[in-house]
Amino acid sequence: MTIKNNNTGSRTAWSASKLALKTIVLSTVIFTGIQAPAQAQDAPFTKPSWWFGAAAGANFNFYNGSTHKLNSQLTPPVTYHEGNGVGLFAAPLIEYRRPESRWGLMLQTGYDSRRGEFDQQTTACDCPADLSTKLSYITVEPSLRFAPFKASGFYLMGGPRLAFNVKKEFTYDQGVNPANSDQEKSPAVKGDLSDVKERLLSMQVGAGYDIPLASQDNRTQVILSPFVTYQPYFGQSPRSIETMTVNTLRVGAAFKFGRGKPNATIAAHEVTFSVNSPTNIAADRRVRETFPLRNYVFFNQGSTAIPDRYVLLEKDQVKDFKEDQLEVFTPKTLAGRSDREMKVYYNVLNILGDRLGKNPSATITLVGSSEKGPQEGKVMAETVKSYLVNTFGINASRIAIEGRNKPKLPSEQPGGTKELELLREGDRRVSIESNAPALLMEFQSGPEAALKPVVISAIQEAPLDSYVTFTSAGSDKAYTSWSMNMTDDKGIVQNFGPYMQETVSIPGKVILGTRPKGTYLVTMLGTKEDGTIEKKETTVNMVLWTPAKDEEGQRYSVLYEFNDSKAITTYEKYLTEIVTPKIPKNSKVIIHGYTDNIGDDTNNKNLSLARANDVKGIIENSLAKAGRKDVTFEVHGFGEDQKLAPFNNKYPEERFYNRTVIIDIIPGK
Repeated sequence: MTIKNNNTGSRTAWSASKLALKTIVLSTVIFTGIQAPAQAQDAPFTKPSWWFGAAAGANFNFYNGSTHKLNSQLTPPVTYHEGNGVGLFAAPLIEYRRPESRWGLMLQTGYDSRRGEFDQQTTACDCPADLSTKLSYITVEPSLRFAPFKASGFYLMGGPRLAFNVKKEFTYDQGVNPANSDQEKSPAVKGDLSDVKERLLSMQVGAGYDIPLASQDNRTQVILSPFVTYQPYFGQSPRSIETMTVNTLRVGAAFKFGRGKPNATIAAHEVTFSVNSPTNIAADRRVRETFPLRNYVFFNQGSTAIPDRYVLLEKDQVKDFKEDQLEVFTPKTLAGRSDREMKVYYNVLNILGDRLGKNPSATITLVGSSEKGPQEGKVMAETVKSYLVNTFGINASRIAIEGRNKPKLPSEQPGGTKELELLREGDRRVSIESNAPALLMEFQSGPEAALKPVVISAIQEAPLDSYVTFTSAGSDKAYTSWSMNMTDDKGIVQNFGPYMQETVSIPGKVILGTRPKGTYLVTMLGTKEDGTIEKKETTVNMVLWTPAKDEEGQRYSVLYEFNDSKAITTYEKYLTEIVTPKIPKNSKVIIHGYTDNIGDDTNNKNLSLARANDVKGIIENSLAKAGRKDVTFEVHGFGEDQKLAPFNNKYPEERFYNRTVIIDIIPGK
């Protein structure tokens, strides 16, 4: 039996230690030679304090000491002293460090392999004998982190290591004497090492370097951090017998993710607040509105009767009905904004009956859709048919009926999970289908074609270009929200907000009330991430918009389907061939998009702006083809803003009409 001097093991341990120290020193030289950018004072977000991620690497294991007895069943005829191997390290990590501090804390907890292959030994029969071990641990490694150079990503770390054994396998393989080829080789022996400690308490030291992968312009920041650590042999004696120890040099990298806060420097110095209060528009802004007529009649849940919000005439009233004099026939429950337009819509059955009477060759199909099935849908359609036949005297043969579970263009989509009750209210309806051009909007055809619009002429309320506009540039990055206090010359204070967007437009009448003009001290209050408030003040003179004389604008609307931002082909033709030719020279076209109140507020804001830009693009292209460059555009996306929405959102028909883009054409001077 061959036994080596234990001094050899000590020399091996010392050699491994020197290699580890040289590696860490070399890494330090390399890491510190890389110049990292300092914290950007003008970046919109600070560096995070908390980081989360994962680390992975390779453990280079150096075994020394004496290993002879493997377990109670196997003691080889030789003693093993030196060995090495490579194992996997993988662990999630948490790190805390304040951006302005050089000190921090780190914690890694994961899988730690100490695999090793021992130097081959020769037995008394001159037979080669090999031993390999597979020691694995769940390791807990808290560390103190220190960054010696503030402008660099380089850091040092060190701390204890607590390891819990989860694997202790070995493989012993004794070969045959090369000079005796007839000797039969014994099979390799596999088993578990005996007397393996369940827990080890040791330490580690190392260095790393943080390389940012994401700009501080992003709130979520990412770091790649290559590192090297050394775990010396003391405390790393895996067994309670003999003198086996292991030195480990770990080389790896960590991915770390953190979320920054809005940079206080930006909040204090780069947010600008301004107010634009237009002077009075010296014109009687009468508006000739071409109001689209939805071809739907919506029914209440649990009822097949036409809701009482729709205007239903008596038979003797039909002779007096005219669709351009609808102020005579008003809904019973009309309330809220846009009463002029909803007065038109709630007369949709009377408008349809009047048009059918004037066009005796026109036919329609009424398609009832009910979540309870096609049969109830037919009952709903039959209710509408009975009204047209009994009140307007329309021949029943001109009206076909169908029943469906869902309309052909449903609002509720497969897989939807949010606000289903509101979506289903919109799908419980009777759709009016026809191919008669006398009933339909220009260029419309097919089962879902809209009915011909109604033209309304009236004095316009304060137009968008008369609104007072408040701009808090940079607030979306500097503040979580902002609001305003407005104090008039009598000391009366009005509060507005909070707002998330940078620009807010408010009708002057909301601020002034009945006063023709006024001077206001406007205080903007920005709320920072840490809850502190920043104030900015300005003084503004406001004049109430009042109509003068002699000017008539035009208004058109484009309706969109639920969650859609592209105009259907027929609307594109309508905008190109009907709307664009009616834009006078040197006009201003104000395009404002809206949505209903279903869905996320931010998504609706983006959706409404996409709709408005879709319409603008179609009109711009049409003007360009005509060689015109005299029209200016103003585009707004108001989303579901309840103060600015053209309609309420109580009933499905109001929500359908809020899925719109309104086009105001203001004649040039």
